[in-house]
Amino acid sequence: MSVTDIASLSEARPKGDSLWMDGLKRLARNRMAVLGVVIIIFFILVAVFADQLAPKSYEAQVLADNNAAPQWVIDMFPVMTSKADGGYVTVSNDYILGADDLGRDILSRIIYGTRISLAVAFVGPILALIIGLVMGLIAGYFGGIVDNIIMRVVDIFYAFPTLLIIILMMAYFRGSFNESSSQGTFGYALYMADRSMGGMLFIFIGIALTSWVGLARLTRGEALSARQREYVIAARSIGSKERGIMFRHVLPNILGPLIVAETLTIPTYIRYEAFLSFIGLGVNRPTPSWGSMISDGSRAIASYPHQAIFPAIALFLIMFAFNFLGDGLRDALDPRMRGVE
Repeated sequence: MSVTDIASLSEARPKGDSLWMDGLKRLARNRMAVLGVVIIIFFILVAVFADQLAPKSYEAQVLADNNAAPQWVIDMFPVMTSKADGGYVTVSNDYILGADDLGRDILSRIIYGTRISLAVAFVGPILALIIGLVMGLIAGYFGGIVDNIIMRVVDIFYAFPTLLIIILMMAYFRGSFNESSSQGTFGYALYMADRSMGGMLFIFIGIALTSWVGLARLTRGEALSARQREYVIAARSIGSKERGIMFRHVLPNILGPLIVAETLTIPTYIRYEAFLSFIGLGVNRPTPSWGSMISDGSRAIASYPHQAIFPAIALFLIMFAFNFLGDGLRDALDPRMRGVE
């Protein structure tokens, strides 16, 4: 057989898919994961085009329409009875999902609240990846004293509960500073930055301080295993620099489990913000948050259940969408499933 024949046979041989492409195909066959992606994309579009989609301003109040509800909502909840039928509910079809106790449109506030939940959903993983991935990769790849120092730092931060840190920061800065006091100090600068971000700054700081430790431990374990693999030894043998080996060889091969782990953690970040807003320590009012809307609606849930149920449904959908996506990614990126239908 000639060299030309061997070359033609090599070109005719079908090329196998890479691990990432094979995982993407398996993910596309997972109906629940696809459903999760569709829901996430839907909420992203809602957040981006909130100004165009919301029928009213999220802070506009019409006190005469407080607790008003459209007829279809009254028909859905038997406990609600319109004034025309001798009840207590004002019927107004100007509000698709009804109005809250201050006469604000619930649908508009749910739409704008999407921005808050998605901001936490994406900022949390970004901060965790930036800090935890780098720290864990360095610790696992180099080992020795570097590993010991970094892991002791991880252990220290692991001892601090995320919610407690956020609550303490909010209680201190919001209680100790205001617009007319302590100007020019670092605390005052943080207080004003938090106000300009609608009350999100300390939530982001709290997540940044604690969210990376779990990912750092996972990255360290994967790096410890990967640094003994043949492709790392081969890269060293041809004189590749350690930094290049870490980021060009080790990182791409351990990225799958890290993405899965962080995707499954996103609902936790969303839950942090919703809980803090529920207890009154989240975003600054009147900025809408699903957690604060559920809190406000819970006070009148016996009389106006829709005020708490509708934002709770939105929170339910976004959290389960990320759970579905995380489960799908876990199955899709599992090397043991490669080639399995």
